[in-house]
Parts: sequence; structure tokens; C-alpha cells
Amino acid sequence: MTYVLRRIAFYLFTAWAAITINFFLPRAIPGDPVQALISRARGQLDADAVQSLYILFGLDTDQGILSQYWDYWGQLLRGDLGLSFTFFPTPVADVIADSLPWTLALVGITTVISFLLGTGLGVLAGWWRGSWVDLVMPVTTFLSSIPYFWLGLIAITLFAGQGGPFPSSGGFDPGVVPGWDLGFIGSAIHHSILPAITILITSMSGWVLSMRNMMLTVAAEDYITVAHAKGLSERRVMVSYAARNALLPSVSSFALALGLIVGGTLLVEIVFSYPGVGFQLFSAVGAKDYPLIQGIFLIITLSVLVANLVADLVYLLLDPRTRKEG
Repeated sequence: MTYVLRRIAFYLFTAWAAITINFFLPRAIPGDPVQALISRARGQLDADAVQSLYILFGLDTDQGILSQYWDYWGQLLRGDLGLSFTFFPTPVADVIADSLPWTLALVGITTVISFLLGTGLGVLAGWWRGSWVDLVMPVTTFLSSIPYFWLGLIAITLFAGQGGPFPSSGGFDPGVVPGWDLGFIGSAIHHSILPAITILITSMSGWVLSMRNMMLTVAAEDYITVAHAKGLSERRVMVSYAARNALLPSVSSFALALGLIVGGTLLVEIVFSYPGVGFQLFSAVGAKDYPLIQGIFLIITLSVLVANLVADLVYLLLDPRTRKEG
């Protein structure tokens, strides 16, 4: 219990630091976002209207920076991430809520599948080293070196060109109304196949390589020799003794990958113009939409912290040594 409380306290402090940096960093960026908004709108506003915009976006110069900081915390506790410049007057929370399901469905599912498949293949390749399973290693090594976006461009060229079976961009067909009906779901799945395969191929290769290396290390441990000497079956030794211990380093990596799901795979979403959080972040940077950038970074940071906290708790179940005090 002491270990759990200590980890929770650590992550709470880290969350406070991340939120504080998230508040001060946009204010340190050169430029005036309110004036940029007025320029894009091509409107003429009097001094009172301009001052109202500064107050609305929490940038009132009449307030001290500490007062703005406490107001920002009050907004966060109410679930208010501010207003988007690009989609003004739409709240940032609504913009993120519209794009987040796309990212969770695409990157979330492919991340879990790639971890399961890659870990399974890595266990087999490490345990049955020198057999035919090792044939997958040159392939996975080559695939893991290919960037997401490059493989995405190749996939678009081969399968989404003139008369290709898959669309090259977007989340659903033009004219389809988003909703929980078969027409929209089928269109969304059709548009997600190419980016999903792109993410799956490149990310799965990394899990195979890391798990195989850990299996080779664990297979040389004394407790594996003892397990064989006790007459345990090959499958039980591989799964319960070798794979369970070899999996420990991958837990942290998988937790980090789960946390980064919220941010999406930025380059893949840009290549396929997929309407996820990553593509939204890219658009926000180009439009200098500071509130939206700030909100997305905050959501990504908190999701990574929560995922790592869950990984620490999983460690308690997988490794009894972490439950020992001192």
C-alpha cells in the first residue's frame, strides 16, 4: 500500500508540473493570439470589444499572471479548456471530443493488436531460437526501420490510386452523415483500413524484436533450468516462467504507447488526412490556435500519466518483488 500511495503522490506532482508548464508555455510564445484572431476575421473592433476577447481567452493584461494561473486551474476543475480560435466560439473540449473517438478507434485498436501479436511472435522467436520462427526476424527488422509516414505514402500509391480499392484520405465518404448506422460505420471502417495496416505493420515489428531479446536473456536464468529439472512441460515453462518475466520491461513501453494513443499517430493522420487528434493538432499549430494546442497537450500528458500509473499497478501483480517493503 505504501508503494501505491508513493506512486500516486509522484504522479499527482507530475500532473501539477505538466499543467503548470502547459499554462506558461503558450504565454511565452511570441505573438498576440487575439490580434491574430481579429486579423483572420478581417473585422474592425473597438477597444472594449478587443479587451473583452482578452478576458474571454484568459489573457487579460490587467490581471497578474498568478491571477490568470488560478483562473486557469478553476477552468480545468470545471472541465473548461477554453475556446478554440479556429472554430470560435466552439469550446476546445467539444473540438477534442469530436476528434478523439477517431483516434481511439484507429490507434487504440491497432496498438493493442500490434502489442499482442508482436509479443506472441517475440515469445516464440525467442524460445524456439534457431528454428523456422527466426525467419520472421529479418522481415521485422526491415519493417521496424520504415517510418510510419513513408509506409503510408507507399500504401496510398499502391492501393489508393486511380481505381484503387481503398480511399486515400478522410474518415468517411462524402455525403455520409455520421451516426450509429451501418452505412456510416462501414464507410469509417473502409477509410481506416490503410492507416490501420500502416500502424500495425511498423509497430508490431518493434514488439517482436524487444520481446525476443528479453526471452533470450530470461532463457539463460537459473530458475528456467530449475523449472526444466522439475519436469514441467515446455509450454508451462515458456509461458509461466520465461514469458511472464520477459514481459515486465514491455509493460512500461506498452503503457507509454497506450498513453500516446490519445495524441494519435501524427504523421499517419496527416498523410491520410484522418480526422483524429493528431491531425487536429497539426491544423491547430498551422492556425496558431493556442487554446486548442494547449488542450490537446494537456489531454495527452494526463493520459500518459494515467497509463504509467496503471503500468505500475500491473507490476505489482506480475512481479512480487515490487510488493516487498525495503
